[in-house]
Amino acid sequence: MVLSWSSAPGPFCLETSASKSGIVKSLNLSISVSERHVSIQTTLDGLEGLVDLNGAGRKSCPLCPEEKFKACYSHKLRRHLQNLHWKVYVEFEGQRMCICHLPCRQLKLVAHYHCVVCSVTIARKTDMISHLKRHINKGETEASYSGSSDAYEIMKELGTNVQLLPNHTTPQKTDTYFSRKMKTNRQLVFCSLAVLAEERNPLECLDAFGATGIMGLQWAKHLRNSVKVTINDINETCVKMIKENCHLNHIRVEGNRSGRQLDGAGDADSPIASVEVVKMDANVIMHLRPFDYIHLDPFGTAVNYLDAAFRNVRNLGIVSVTSTDTGSLYSKCLNVTLRHYGCQIVRTEYYRELAARMVLASVARAAARCNKGIEVLLAVALEHFVLVVVRVLRGPTQADASAKKLRQLLHCQWCEERVFLKPGSMVEENLYRQLPCQCHGSMPGKTAVELGPLWAGPLFNTGFLRRMLVAAVQHNMEDIQPLVKTLICEADCTTLKTFPVPGYSALSNQVECGVVIKTLQKFEEADTSDQSGKRKTTGEESGNVLKKIKADTSLEHPAFYYSIHRHSIRGMNMPKLNKFLQYLTEAGFRVSRTHFDPTGVRTDATLAQFKEVLTKYSVPTYSSAPPSSAVGSDRRQTL
Repeated sequence: MVLSWSSAPGPFCLETSASKSGIVKSLNLSISVSERHVSIQTTLDGLEGLVDLNGAGRKSCPLCPEEKFKACYSHKLRRHLQNLHWKVYVEFEGQRMCICHLPCRQLKLVAHYHCVVCSVTIARKTDMISHLKRHINKGETEASYSGSSDAYEIMKELGTNVQLLPNHTTPQKTDTYFSRKMKTNRQLVFCSLAVLAEERNPLECLDAFGATGIMGLQWAKHLRNSVKVTINDINETCVKMIKENCHLNHIRVEGNRSGRQLDGAGDADSPIASVEVVKMDANVIMHLRPFDYIHLDPFGTAVNYLDAAFRNVRNLGIVSVTSTDTGSLYSKCLNVTLRHYGCQIVRTEYYRELAARMVLASVARAAARCNKGIEVLLAVALEHFVLVVVRVLRGPTQADASAKKLRQLLHCQWCEERVFLKPGSMVEENLYRQLPCQCHGSMPGKTAVELGPLWAGPLFNTGFLRRMLVAAVQHNMEDIQPLVKTLICEADCTTLKTFPVPGYSALSNQVECGVVIKTLQKFEEADTSDQSGKRKTTGEESGNVLKKIKADTSLEHPAFYYSIHRHSIRGMNMPKLNKFLQYLTEAGFRVSRTHFDPTGVRTDATLAQFKEVLTKYSVPTYSSAPPSSAVGSDRRQTL
């Protein structure tokens, strides 16, 4: 490959040898020629041809907004195009990328270049040159608009095909961002929607940040007439990509909801479902229209969209929130955490559950501002995201009940014991008395910090999780079935042995589905909502529900967990985790594993009791030679 720079001081040229033609043909990175950005031209005449310079009157610049460059006469506009846009172009294989001042970037209005290979926008000229060199090193040396429209990378997930643009894994370099690591998140959201669709249908559900549209397409393709899917995105490129993916999956794009619903019958070329694709700000569409199910998955924090989500969601509807700002949630950027969530936190051994309770606190406050309460159905915190799913309960009484579950957390920095502060407005003389540990009496100075406010209520709904497991089995989602079973055991605070994980063959899936359905029937009476989606209103039924809620209050899973490796005793070999769970159960404590930490143990025992059982069943480490060596030395002495 040959690289050469032009002698002119302004433009920069990249030329590639003809020997790369074979690689170029195999790349298949393309969109149609008509979609080429106007700032990419081959000659100066082509740039000047974007506007009629020979006509009379004032004319606007095709590459500048009206507020930056006002309309002027032809001679002044020609100098503007030559000196501002054309003079600083970057050349690549005969295509010249001129500077563009249009509002193409979502973050801020700044001058930028459009890459001729991957269509990404880059602000600085030196960065664009480095960007093109990386394309050349990878062999990506063909302009992205020079081929056919069927050459995108096509990815299939859960029976749904989506087209992916180059650099789809980097949010800063593409508008249609897609991450394969979020597959677990998409499947959990799908199962929660499937459970709600069984309660009442048809549902009006919204994917507020569509990107490629894969989540909304999965909803429409598998749930069919049970849901009316609306996919929204503010970016024009994303909207075009979503519509193309709809045609790829034989799904009809509707402009409004007046069209008839599809029954899914017909030939192979007929649409199997229908979705509505909208180009609008997420806050605007959630204020304008009511929905039964809303999913928020922005890039970063979702706190800016919570007020709009709870403003118009229907009663007993569901709001699912995915937060990917793990830097602020997982105690790496404490100033950002305080700014976004209004919480004071530190890095702890239970930082993932702390992040989930912090997001739930923001969700509860946003719902309370709209006179709505929440019932937490699911809270998952994994490596790349935090997902919370809540049911919306209308009324100021429900809002007050949810607001009362926001409390401060007292955390000991020596032993990492923690406890939620008791509710009340009276000032207590010594808060250390609420901690079960005695570190304050034996250590000098202040030993504990006050964290929060955090959500102090339960994180799971067992009945809802069991129905999610049924949905996962029915739709062959084998990847998340172990996770959902772990969540069920964590919600009940029981060991995993009471809920074995069967095989994944078709027969075992059918047997498992039947077992889960039978188990679900035992727990349906404890659910507070019937199949029609309305709350029970009769006095006798309401009294029964209240009695069951009071009876289940003491059975809620304990708050937080302890890491067995974090509290291991020096010089002692601790028991295996499953054995240790059995020892805690025999000691009379409720115990389960947790999805937040593979070495974590959720139990109602205090840290002192936890360490006592751990010490009792730990074996001292042998510092001397193993017994075989000792026997060998005795034999040598005998000889």
